Amino acid sequence: MIQITQFVYVLDGMEELFHEFEARVLPLLERHGGKLLMRIRPHASHFIAGELDPPYEIHLVSFESEAGLQAYGNDEERQKWLGLKDKSVTSVIMVKG
Repeated sequence: MIQITQFVYVLDGMEELFHEFEARVLPLLERHGGKLLMRIRPHASHFIAGELDPPYEIHLVSFESEAGLQAYGNDEERQKWLGLKDKSVTSVIMVKG
C-alpha cells in the first residue's frame, strides 16, 4: 500500500478551473487501484505556526501498488486534462509514504 499526501496551492481566481480538473481526474483513481481517502480545504485561520502558506487543499490518496500510482499518472484520460491543472495550480508539495 502506498499513500500520497498532497498540499495543493491554487492561483487566486482559478479555483473553478481547479475544481473542473479534479472532477475529471479523481474518478480515474479507482481504475488504477487508487482511493481518495481525504480531500480537505483548510481555512487559513486554523494554522498555528509554520514557514509555509496554507494550501488551498490537502489530499490523502492511497494506491494498492507503485504500478497503480504510475498507471494513474500516465492515464491517457488524465493526461487530457492536465492543461487545467497547469493553468490553475501554482505548486504541489507531495509526500509519499
